[in-house]
Amino acid sequence: MKQKLVVFTGAGISAESGIKTFRDSGGLWEEFDINEVATPQAWEKNQALVLDFYNKRRKQVLEANPNKAHFALVELEQKYDVQIITQNIDDLHERAGSKNVLHLHGEITKSRSSIDEKLIYKIKGEEIKLGDKCEKGSQLRPHIVWFGEMVPMMDVANLIAEKADIFMVVGTSMAVYPAAGLIDYSPQDIPKYLIDPSDVKVIGISNLKIIKEKASIGLPKLASELLK
Repeated sequence: MKQKLVVFTGAGISAESGIKTFRDSGGLWEEFDINEVATPQAWEKNQALVLDFYNKRRKQVLEANPNKAHFALVELEQKYDVQIITQNIDDLHERAGSKNVLHLHGEITKSRSSIDEKLIYKIKGEEIKLGDKCEKGSQLRPHIVWFGEMVPMMDVANLIAEKADIFMVVGTSMAVYPAAGLIDYSPQDIPKYLIDPSDVKVIGISNLKIIKEKASIGLPKLASELLK
């Protein structure tokens, strides 16, 4: 039986594919007001503006390609039962070939009903337009978890973390809760790895090895070690 390798990924792994991050210097939140484009209140106030913001993000994702870090995670499936939990809303893990990906904050390539969150649709093309409706007649919105909304898959993610034999964190500042607390659910005595070029503040986590590299450099190196 394969060991369970749980990988928690953030914006850093996608940034190397050219996808603009939200929080970093020069990121999207310097360019846009969160309250105008990424909250339920913004949606109520100006649906056209919110749709335009995410349509542009979607176009950027569709033009991007997976990088060496994404492909390294696919290679690890040769030896491990790999479960990816990601904060990212892009589909680069899936396009690289990863089989088990849980999106905590939604998926940019999907839309959903404004009145029934269970009605989720794959977007055909790049855009959701005003007037695009679900089968119940409500305007389609991006399938994204906005600020102020619950993270519906968080409990599932915590249960996955609890069963990890190895836990890996890649490309995240671990600043956005509740997702940042995910590593705390992993067993204390298992090996843990953190791959990120910045100074990530980590306190009280046992058996943690920090690899201060970009994901596309650090992850292939670590994957090579773990596959030996």
